[in-house]
Amino acid sequence: FIGQIYQRYVEACFRNGAMDFDDLLLKTNELLTRFPEVLAKYQDRFRYIMVDEYQDTNHSQYLIVKALASKFENICVVGDDAQSIYSFRGANIYNILNFKKDYPDAKTVSLEQNYRSTQNIVNAANVVIAKNLQQFKKNVFSDNEEGDKIKIYRSLSDADEANFVAGNIWELRNRDQRKYSDFAILYRTNSQTRAFEDALRRKNIPYKVYGGLSFYQRKEVKDLIGYLRLLINENDSEALMRIINYPARGIGETTQNKLIVFADAHNISVSKVLDNLPMYAPQLGLNNGVLNKLNDFWSMIKAFQVLLKTETAYSVAMEVAKRSGLIKFLKDDQTPEGISRVENVQELMNSMQGFIEEQMQLEDGDPSLSNFLENIALSADTQDKDQDDDMVSLMTIHLSKGLEFPVVHLVGLEENLFPSFMSSATREDLEEERRLFYVALTRAEKQAFFSYAISRFQWGKITDAEPSRFLSEIDDEYIEFLNPAMEKRFINNAGIKSSIFDEHPSEARSFKKVEKKTINREEHSKPAPEPRKLKPVSTAKIINPSGASSQDIEVGDKVRHDRFGIGEVTFLDGTDPQNIKAKVVFMHEGEKNLILKYAKLTKI
Repeated sequence: FIGQIYQRYVEACFRNGAMDFDDLLLKTNELLTRFPEVLAKYQDRFRYIMVDEYQDTNHSQYLIVKALASKFENICVVGDDAQSIYSFRGANIYNILNFKKDYPDAKTVSLEQNYRSTQNIVNAANVVIAKNLQQFKKNVFSDNEEGDKIKIYRSLSDADEANFVAGNIWELRNRDQRKYSDFAILYRTNSQTRAFEDALRRKNIPYKVYGGLSFYQRKEVKDLIGYLRLLINENDSEALMRIINYPARGIGETTQNKLIVFADAHNISVSKVLDNLPMYAPQLGLNNGVLNKLNDFWSMIKAFQVLLKTETAYSVAMEVAKRSGLIKFLKDDQTPEGISRVENVQELMNSMQGFIEEQMQLEDGDPSLSNFLENIALSADTQDKDQDDDMVSLMTIHLSKGLEFPVVHLVGLEENLFPSFMSSATREDLEEERRLFYVALTRAEKQAFFSYAISRFQWGKITDAEPSRFLSEIDDEYIEFLNPAMEKRFINNAGIKSSIFDEHPSEARSFKKVEKKTINREEHSKPAPEPRKLKPVSTAKIINPSGASSQDIEVGDKVRHDRFGIGEVTFLDGTDPQNIKAKVVFMHEGEKNLILKYAKLTKI
């Protein structure tokens, strides 16, 4: 069947005198292979050939170049095997690695000086990429200044990570007089943008998402939000018509138009028509099959509304995603785009669960679905209104290739996220992930910040995360930890065991408190303590994880919250352990009034 579709497509292209990009390569190969006289013509015409970005060529491009150069062998290719990151779209790194086998007399010229980045950044990148077996050995160096060490931030959650990045950008811009356009946030997958967009927006930091829509403007996100909007306001005709036949349930455009025209003619909402379908059915002129489908759809919506009275907004949203068929519809598409759409829906659910937990901890919090929708309504893409280009850049690492920024935040450095769980099965896949890490790091000119979370929401549940193995591959001399804690962590994936966070005295890497002059504002008056004096996370006291006694927390305590980050307790109110309230001033989120019974605070 697929073959028949392709045949029809090829025939249609031929009738229209058109070719897609793949056709250009395929037909060129066929032309040079089947017609020797044509090959000879172009061999004589193109006696000297140069190919740029040769590491990104696919097999078809390789065959074309090899055929054209086979007569005179005057060929020069330029490329960096350490930046071969496009195998998912057909690029073959062996084209450049085996170049000398095709042309034994070729001369290799190594361009080893990096003019972009500081010495620390270049050296760290070299150490990591040296772990790959498939590569040309090079000695890349920089004559620029030594530069800052790479800063690593360990966050408690994805929200904490996003708050840190937004706060860091805000502070560096004011402290160092930088422009917003000097900053880039690089991530492995597009679904990661949501938390960073929210955090940037809260600080009024302008941003632009490259290579895709802003999170809340993506179709699958808007579709699920459309269902939720309809539960809150069934007269929302825009939301109703968006989802009435999505996923497809046999309510076509003709039926939808009849509903709209009838409702307008009688000056009522479409939902009013659906509420009284038996009464209006004769006037609508719809057959029984369509009427049954409309009844089934509207009964489903009414059931969701009833469920909303007793269940949390997250539970209802999950039920909507399942019973509407939205999740199944998206999961049936196993293409990279389909997988990305499922990830975006998952991230929306994560956002909702995080919002609910946050609101429950606030003294005046409102965890309702309507409040959540009001909150994300503020996240509508305001970037179109920006009149200049001074914006923070958000993009995937793949899209950043060839670009450079004074300050780069590389986020989500966790196992199964980066390296991706889909790219860790074989050594070849893992080496490409490492090359991707190399590309990300070398986008930075002056400063690089790495961050990872030790827990993330997945389908509304908090799951533990492990630091990326790539962090363990950087020598200590090139990095600096920002957090005042030490953690024992092992990474055991694909046979790799890392001691990046071992607490063995000779191997321990500590998260150091940094002095006031740096970006971390935890210590305003006291010098940073030595790492040996820091309190391990394993002994840090958790305050009120499940409504326990609040007697251990005092005014002046430094605490950490998994969404708001680090703060200081400035006021306590109440004597009943079940109702004690704390005013906490957080570094990046400002003042919050928390109910200690629900707020999971870690005393530092």
